[in-house]
Amino acid sequence: MKNRKLYLFLVCLIVTITNDVVAQNPIIRNQFTADPSARVFNDKVYLYPSHDIPPENGRCRDNWFCMEDYHVFSSENLTEWTDHGIIVSQNKVPWVDSTSYSMWAPDCIEKDGKYYFYFPARTKDTSFGRGFAIGVAIAEYPEGPFIPQPEPIRNVHGVDPNVFIDKDGQAYLYWSMGNIYGAKLKENMIELASEPQMIKGLPEKGLKEGPYLFRRNGIYYMTYPHVQTTIERLEYAMGTNPMGPFKYTGVIMDESPSGCWTNHHSIIEFKNQWYLFYHHNDLSPQFDKNRSVRIDSLFFQEDGTIQKVSPTLRGVGMTAASQRIQIDRYSDISKEGASIAFNDSLNTFEGWKAMLDRKDAWIKYNSVDFGNKKFTSVIVKAYSEHGGTVQIRLNSVAGPIVAEVKIPEGNKWNIITAPISKLKSGVQNLVVILEDNNRVEIDWISFE
Repeated sequence: MKNRKLYLFLVCLIVTITNDVVAQNPIIRNQFTADPSARVFNDKVYLYPSHDIPPENGRCRDNWFCMEDYHVFSSENLTEWTDHGIIVSQNKVPWVDSTSYSMWAPDCIEKDGKYYFYFPARTKDTSFGRGFAIGVAIAEYPEGPFIPQPEPIRNVHGVDPNVFIDKDGQAYLYWSMGNIYGAKLKENMIELASEPQMIKGLPEKGLKEGPYLFRRNGIYYMTYPHVQTTIERLEYAMGTNPMGPFKYTGVIMDESPSGCWTNHHSIIEFKNQWYLFYHHNDLSPQFDKNRSVRIDSLFFQEDGTIQKVSPTLRGVGMTAASQRIQIDRYSDISKEGASIAFNDSLNTFEGWKAMLDRKDAWIKYNSVDFGNKKFTSVIVKAYSEHGGTVQIRLNSVAGPIVAEVKIPEGNKWNIITAPISKLKSGVQNLVVILEDNNRVEIDWISFE
């Protein structure tokens, strides 16, 4: 009991000194994240992604994936994410080649009060086979500390582990190596209880990887990235048994319009809404091996089939009016005169800005929560070489004017405060409109 109290104190201390990451899509903006495994534990969402790093300074092969450790993040609202730090590193696992930089897509699951973190990596010798094996690290809490097992799971060779526990308590492990394979797990969650078998009923041609299985209304959904043509799209198949056979059903998300080659994912239900976690190279547009996690809502048809998800910049979750509202993560934008760009093209982690460069150009940001607080002013970080004016309206381009903000003429960013009126309480959509033809760039807005 004393140790437990000490651990909780240390966790609280770590969380206190760890910066919250507040973002829409991508949801993590201070590091690259990919292959998101999202899980709901204790009424919070925990995110276990892989961690891309640039292949430089002699580490990793050029133009390839470079991954040396895993972080875990958590959120109560899908908008504010706390980084709990590194939970597993390639140089802290006995069987892993610590020079391989191949800590690819992981997963985590809870069973009987313990948390099992599954991860692939290259072995440092051939005693566990050649190439990739899958290991397990175990913790008493979803954020760790995780203790890696001294050996990987025997008779499993591949990547992208996914674990599913059925209603009868039986656990299943899935992984990929060109095709998708599965097997039952023993009660200890670190050994196979059956021989591996290839999952049947999926498309025969093209690379399939990153399996993620879930159950809804008695139907088992096997979801996976598949290279149908040249890059991955997210697909799914439906069945009545966790080991299949499955019947190919459709596409969850089309291929990336920017050409990002991979798109690994997970699907969860949280507070009566389903969500798709996936990744894209938002923060690394010139190099698609440095990726970032996104979230969008997912919906089902009455017959249980999945509605195709269109990726958005706005993502999900409410944004508190008192926070910095990144309007560049827009929910809608005018066809002409409005665009976004990096604040600093050399340091993409600085995020984006919205640009309005012709009269009546606008950008819309939905789901801002004003609560019942009496706000009196709006704060805008903006730049305008010749001095411009923007209006902030509620809900639509023709909605009531909340504020009129004049941006001073000059060659630097300004923080401008303007009075507001006609502001409604509760959740509102915001529209920012340029009143004249003087170009305005906006980093963020906030209310106080």
